Amino acid sequence: MTADPRAALTSLVAALERHLEVATSRRDPDDPAVVSAAEELTDAFFDYDEALFETTGVTTPLDGPYDEDDEDDDDEEERGGGRGRGRGENRGRGHGVDDGG
Repeated sequence: MTADPRAALTSLVAALERHLEVATSRRDPDDPAVVSAAEELTDAFFDYDEALFETTGVTTPLDGPYDEDDEDDDDEEERGGGRGRGRGENRGRGHGVDDGG
């Protein structure tokens, strides 16, 4: 992960551009190039979100993509158990400045 939010943002923008390029040049959403670009975009998003939070205490107003395992963890968390989301677990802190909790 990039600790500098500015560098992470630059990587995120590059990943968005790559995803657009691949998505518009392929017809199959399951094409390996599309899947790879989507995974890179997901990683870049979380890297930016985490770098921003670590540096400023602020999160993005976006939830980001999560896989089904993360949704299962969220369901369990709501029932009082579970491990949380892992990457992006700061989602529960809300948007804006960290409230200390």
